[in-house]
Amino acid sequence: MAAVETDRDAPSALCSEFLNFSAKDTAAKWLQVSNLPKEVYQHLACYVPKIYCLGPNLNPQNEDLLAPLLLQSPLEWYLCGEEPSVGLAKLEQNNQPSQLCGHVFKVGEPTYSCRECAADPTCVLCMQCFLGSVHKEHRYRMTTSGGGGFCDCGDTEAWKKGPYCQKHEPNISDSSQKDPLANLSDEMIARTYNVFSIILKYAVDMLTWEKEDELPEGLEPPARGDTYYCMLFNDEVHTYEQVIYTLQKAVNCTQKEAVSFATTVDRDGRKSVRFGDFQFCEQAKSVIVRNTSRQTKPLRVQVMHSSVVAHQCFALKALTWLGQIIRYSDALRRILCQVGLQRGPEGENSSLVDTLMLCDSKMWKGARNVYHQLFMSSLLMDTKYKKLFAIQFAKNYRRLQTDFMEDDHERVVSVTSLSVQLFTAPTVARMLITEENLMTTIIRTFMDHLRHRDLHGHFQFERYTAQQAFKFRRVQSLIGDLKYVLISRPTEWTDQLREKYLEGFSAFLELLKCMQGMDPVVRQVGQHIEMEPEWEAAFTLQMKLTHIISMMQEWCSSDERVLIEAYKKCLSALTHCHSGFTDGEQPITLSMCGHSVDTIRYCVSQEKVSIHLPLSRLLAGLHALLSKTEVAYRFPELLPLSELSPPMLIEHPLRCLVLCAQVHAGMWRRNGFSLVNQIYYYHNVKCRVEMFDKDLSMLQAGASMMDPNHFLMIMLSRFELYHIFSSADCRKRYNRENANKDVVQQNNTLIEEMLHLVIMIVGERYTAGVGQVECFDEIRREIVHQLCIRPMAHSELVKALPENENKETGMERVIDSVALFKKPGVTGKGLYKLRPESAKMFNLYFHHYSRADQSKAEEAQRKIKRQNGEDSVLPPPVLPRFCPLFASLVNILQCDVLLGILGAVLQWAMEPSGGHWSESMLQRVLHLIGMGLVEEQQHLLSSAEDNDTNFNFTLKISRPGEAPANTPSILALLETLQNAPHLEVHKDMIRWILKTVANIKTTRECTASAPPSDSSGHSQEETVRDKDKAERKRKAEMARLRREKIMAQMSEMQRHFINENKELFQQSLEELDPSTSSTLEHSPSSCDSTLFCVGPRRWRAGGSDRRQVVTCILCQEEQEIRIDGKAMVLAAFVQRSTVMSKNRKRPPHNPDKYDPLFMHPDLSFGTHTGSCGHIMHSHCWQRYFEAVQAKEQRRQQRLRVHTSYDVENGEFLCPLCECLSNTVIPLLPLTKTSCSSEQPDLSQWLNITSLQMKALLSAHRKAKAADADGVDDMDGVNDCPPPDGFKLDYTPKNPYSSTIKEMLTTFGTATYKVGLKVHPNEQDPRVPIMCWGSCAYTIQSIERLLVDEEKPLFGSLPCRQDDCLSSLTRFGSACWTVSSHATVQNHFIRLLAALVPDPRVENTPCILDIDMFHLLVSLVLSHPAVFSLDSSGLSADTAQLYFLHLVTVAHIVQILLSSVPEEVQMEQESGGAEREEEEKVCMFYNTLRTHLGSGLREVDSGWHLWCCVKAGILPYLRAAALFFHYLNGAPAPPELHTLGVGEWEALCGYLCLPSNLLQLFYNNRELMEPVLHGWCSHPGVLQGLQSSVALIRFPRESNHLIELPGDYSALINQASSFTCPKSGGDKSRAPTLCLVCGAMLCSQSYCCQSELEGVDVGACTAHTFACGAGVGIFLRVRESQVLFLAGKTKGCFYAPPYLDDYGETDQGLRRGNPLHLCQERYRKIQKLWRQHSITEEIGHAQEANQTLVGIDWQHL
Repeated sequence: MAAVETDRDAPSALCSEFLNFSAKDTAAKWLQVSNLPKEVYQHLACYVPKIYCLGPNLNPQNEDLLAPLLLQSPLEWYLCGEEPSVGLAKLEQNNQPSQLCGHVFKVGEPTYSCRECAADPTCVLCMQCFLGSVHKEHRYRMTTSGGGGFCDCGDTEAWKKGPYCQKHEPNISDSSQKDPLANLSDEMIARTYNVFSIILKYAVDMLTWEKEDELPEGLEPPARGDTYYCMLFNDEVHTYEQVIYTLQKAVNCTQKEAVSFATTVDRDGRKSVRFGDFQFCEQAKSVIVRNTSRQTKPLRVQVMHSSVVAHQCFALKALTWLGQIIRYSDALRRILCQVGLQRGPEGENSSLVDTLMLCDSKMWKGARNVYHQLFMSSLLMDTKYKKLFAIQFAKNYRRLQTDFMEDDHERVVSVTSLSVQLFTAPTVARMLITEENLMTTIIRTFMDHLRHRDLHGHFQFERYTAQQAFKFRRVQSLIGDLKYVLISRPTEWTDQLREKYLEGFSAFLELLKCMQGMDPVVRQVGQHIEMEPEWEAAFTLQMKLTHIISMMQEWCSSDERVLIEAYKKCLSALTHCHSGFTDGEQPITLSMCGHSVDTIRYCVSQEKVSIHLPLSRLLAGLHALLSKTEVAYRFPELLPLSELSPPMLIEHPLRCLVLCAQVHAGMWRRNGFSLVNQIYYYHNVKCRVEMFDKDLSMLQAGASMMDPNHFLMIMLSRFELYHIFSSADCRKRYNRENANKDVVQQNNTLIEEMLHLVIMIVGERYTAGVGQVECFDEIRREIVHQLCIRPMAHSELVKALPENENKETGMERVIDSVALFKKPGVTGKGLYKLRPESAKMFNLYFHHYSRADQSKAEEAQRKIKRQNGEDSVLPPPVLPRFCPLFASLVNILQCDVLLGILGAVLQWAMEPSGGHWSESMLQRVLHLIGMGLVEEQQHLLSSAEDNDTNFNFTLKISRPGEAPANTPSILALLETLQNAPHLEVHKDMIRWILKTVANIKTTRECTASAPPSDSSGHSQEETVRDKDKAERKRKAEMARLRREKIMAQMSEMQRHFINENKELFQQSLEELDPSTSSTLEHSPSSCDSTLFCVGPRRWRAGGSDRRQVVTCILCQEEQEIRIDGKAMVLAAFVQRSTVMSKNRKRPPHNPDKYDPLFMHPDLSFGTHTGSCGHIMHSHCWQRYFEAVQAKEQRRQQRLRVHTSYDVENGEFLCPLCECLSNTVIPLLPLTKTSCSSEQPDLSQWLNITSLQMKALLSAHRKAKAADADGVDDMDGVNDCPPPDGFKLDYTPKNPYSSTIKEMLTTFGTATYKVGLKVHPNEQDPRVPIMCWGSCAYTIQSIERLLVDEEKPLFGSLPCRQDDCLSSLTRFGSACWTVSSHATVQNHFIRLLAALVPDPRVENTPCILDIDMFHLLVSLVLSHPAVFSLDSSGLSADTAQLYFLHLVTVAHIVQILLSSVPEEVQMEQESGGAEREEEEKVCMFYNTLRTHLGSGLREVDSGWHLWCCVKAGILPYLRAAALFFHYLNGAPAPPELHTLGVGEWEALCGYLCLPSNLLQLFYNNRELMEPVLHGWCSHPGVLQGLQSSVALIRFPRESNHLIELPGDYSALINQASSFTCPKSGGDKSRAPTLCLVCGAMLCSQSYCCQSELEGVDVGACTAHTFACGAGVGIFLRVRESQVLFLAGKTKGCFYAPPYLDDYGETDQGLRRGNPLHLCQERYRKIQKLWRQHSITEEIGHAQEANQTLVGIDWQHL
């Protein structure tokens, strides 16, 4: 306790000292002294420990008050030499404001990058600058910041145009950028220099201080106590849970405290967990270390003396203070930069800035953040010092990165993350490359840290440990730095830059050498591979380097000399790697078709082969650049092209492609998934640019420099197909090979793949440099081929296109020229559809198609052609010309070896395939022939001027074989094949080829004589096509006639059958369910022409109308619904609801004491019942539910997985539609009623009823007293005799069968249990009340829904809601039979007393506090319990009618008291029609004023009053009409089946009310006056009128979800400034917006968990219980996701209502396109909420997606 006491006395002693302190005097004293640092240190030594760290809990309020007074204020006085506020204001006034914004981003703040103008993706603007800039009109990308970067507004290097927003626009006048120091006096400069150097040195010393028990010289405190802190530091190894558990053990704190400690440690990097003497703290430390050192290294804990901690706290304050001071003036900023970068006495790396950087990894998170912020606001904001700082950073680069490797903190809090601020500025980056050789440094550092190599020096990631994996992840950040350095290409080169870049390039080649051939694979034969080899690391490396390799090539292409040198270097590196090329592989000679070539024997299927060949691929890229930049043609003498060995160049890429082919052919199945994955990534869009595409380029480069015959023979040899095609009788393949079926199959696939490769080598010309194309031709072609598969959304297209280093695909520039955009509806996405004219580019063998894509595209394109009535042939497209360097590639098509191969396959195809050739093989051969023909056509067109063309494909294919074999020519074979019956599929292609050959021949003949013309070929083609068309048309017409004939016959037969069986049809129509035969309902069967739904004259159901037959969905039996029959039930879901609530602030009721008899008009909580409308026998349902329960118990024993429904709460899924349900409603028939002609009028009826009530009351009281005393001592006291025919002792017989009674109880109890959140108790008197309430609330909510959706009152409800309402109201009228009759009678007495005031009933609420519709429903439904005692011939219908009349009058009074707004001057002159109403309503209002006096305002306009009454009472009348319609089954008048005029009259008529409602009062005035007086004299009425709380106004507006901003970034901004309400000013990590009430919550975090019914729940779950009765709709702002929650265990994510311009949502904000609110989608969410379907939606989502079930929703 000692510590605490001193703590309490200390302030008073200090106060006097603090009060006498004068900052001005201290500063004046400092000005005189000679040794300023010593003085300041003494001051700090004296005061810092007195302010900071005085007790177990740091006291920020105290510190924040005292530190500025005692510590900062003297410094400011000294700095300014006058009152600081004046001095600093002057500085600010003289300062030229900086053109750099430099706003440092908070976590989660929105950042904007312009996709058109940003120099690279790291250039971002803050929201303010963005809104004031030109870029908001451009295509921009919006993301949320991870914290730590800053706004680049005003940095001219960051933006191609529009670098300034309006605020930072430079003034034209002060263009002379003079030195900011010129404005300051020399003394001021000297003083500033002194202060800054002392304070910065102090802060650096303290933050890098390592001793725990002593202080630097000059700071020792005057008095030293034995007070220590046990300080716990953050690390990224231990989890929250581990830390919390350990702390609870070590410093025995509660779970809550431990959570708060852990949160702070995670946020600030350290936290003291114990305060006291040394021993006390040391003990806690040992426990923590012991507890956390089992699996990993222990948590870092230090016991530190309180004075050390105090000085460290102030050091952080001092750095923050420096950051604030330099904001006043650029001059101060510049001085601080000078001080920081000034070299110390130790020379190299001794400045204060260096010290901080090099000690970065030893500091804690909070300290790092503070000094990084200071660097950003000082060094990085001053261009001169930014460069000097960058040089220091580059000098120390290696050490900083090495520290980072050892450090376990995230990169965000490491000083190395500043590289993004330094290296992305092009001038800085180039300076660092030339002066500090930065490129080489980065690459060498990278190589140093990746040490796993094999014998050949290749990287080897075999089974690397978790530690190495962690390090590998860290090393990747270096690649990021290299990317920043290269991100902007130099426009002009200096010799020095060339030299250093090439040095870096050489270092990079060293890196690639280590990758060339890494992770080689060998084919497994015999048995499956035992351990999957590690392959991911190598591919991760490849993916990370992809952009670097592309950027290196771009740099090379921007300077010819660099390109030539780089090409030479790369070639020599590759030659070096291949120097062991021939060893161990014997040379062999291949000959075929009269050509022969020397090569080596090598089998991919037996030797090692690697998929990683970055050197070959880089060379391929550079080779294409030689052609693109035309260097190859201008300086051939400088290039080693003559020394190239084409066979060497193509060897490895070819092996790689053969490997892919063999994997396709299933030869590598035993090598497991790792190989399949490697092949997948090799072709994947993320890697293919620098893998597959470059291998293809390399083969093209090699083949263009070789004899095509030689190239093809080497290719056949590598594909291991040479033996098939080289034998003399290869054309008779099917005789030779009766070999193994698998081998034949494999060879077929290999031949297909080989042919496909030839197609690609000749046909892929869309790379700039290979073909004569621009880069966007390539993108256009990619898009066309993607859209040939199917129409795609923008995001799908972006995913299918490779991104460049700026995360751009270049798609937007070309997409509109090839595709049309189609906007989405309420669901789905916007789609791009291919423009028809672009389809002619379609190439079936497009090199980026996977097999699946290819077949989909083929099918889609053929289908389109058929629909357009064209030939479904897909000929090869016309291709661009090759560049000269690659021009010789076309000769492959007409070389002997290829023609030999094509001929062989065609020859095999003469026989139906016995598995010896395949359809796709033939298809590829035909495609190749087609390519030859198209190529020849192009040659003819282009060479029409000069008559020689050396490409004569038609000639070659029409030439038969040599003498001995005399094989037929290719053309001859095709002629034969076009009639072969087994080639039906390929006919159109063969026909197209023959036609094209004919065209070319004619063209060639014409060329000799006349200019070429195509017409002859076309006309021939067209006649064929016209014939086809006519034939098709004729067939279609025949089919149509046949169909019509059959239809006519069928309808004739049908009519015949109906006439014969008339009676049958009549019966079946009558038996139909009323909800389905609504057409019949319109013909009223009563003699009365008007329809009433209530009162003695109401419509009565005849026998046939009452019969209702339904089918059970479980046993399929039909069953009539009868009172005494088997019970039939509807699956239903009862839930608490606040959807109509007008008061969300009302605290929830205490469920045990609450009396729900009267519903308050604010409807703050209701119980809603919904149903899916599926009907079962009650016994079938019970069996089904028992099975569900049993299954649940079994499942619990097996494994704890949540299901989407909670069986313990009685939930189940409807057996038919799987809709969530938690009870069942029994179906009941319409009750039979008879009506005697004579019925009493209102006054007689009221007299009888009040007599009955008196009798009942006294009987109840007697019974109560008898129960209490056992003696009846109240003889005759206020004993009221009952009126005639009213038998008090009569117990009515329950008419219902036992199963129905059981179901009545079941549903009643369920409603009671859910509505009040209590345990089920069927005896509780509140059960019937809850049932009536649920009936009323459900009807009210449906009435509101119909209004909101502008639908008519009747006829527009889906039958599920229709059935639900009818069964709910009929249940309501029957539920009294299973409750205690006395209880229900008692409820009735109390309800009636609220309407007809009765002095003997206490506690009746005032008329303003009752929801009238609830009152009406409860009265009507509880009345049968009283009516059953009455045998006097009164009709229940009369009672219903009079209840309706009385409640309606009460409601009019309620509306006039609460809802008359201020008068509007626009008086409308109504015709005589409503004159009477207006006069009456004025009289009535004045009557009210006489009763209430000053409580009511004076209103003169009757029109105004009548409008209020009409509008206010309409919802009540509509609800009443629904209620009586379902209760009594009366069909609705046709006016209510449509929207429009006449609703009021129709409603009043249907409800048996006068359309001037005030007649209800004036026709029975002498009776109603006392009732009215009773209402108004209730004390609650005056109180309500005079209280400050606003009354509920009628009509109650429907609730809406909150208004959302149109632009999503406004929401992000709002969320980024939202701080967690519990952890003092900390930014919330997952800010979440409640869409019902607009509250912002801190979701998914420990800090805001609270306890709810004994469970820890997150902020959202807790909020749902306060705001939505357990149901919540939230928007997770950072994720752009809508979250639905229900209860504690259910939830799902839902598509947000925000869409980008392409009609897509962006969940997780990954794409960053600007998002805008889509009103339709938001309305859809609102509709789900208003329909109470949120829980159902969650149920369906969880059933559909099992992963949702496992999420801990309650923690959100």
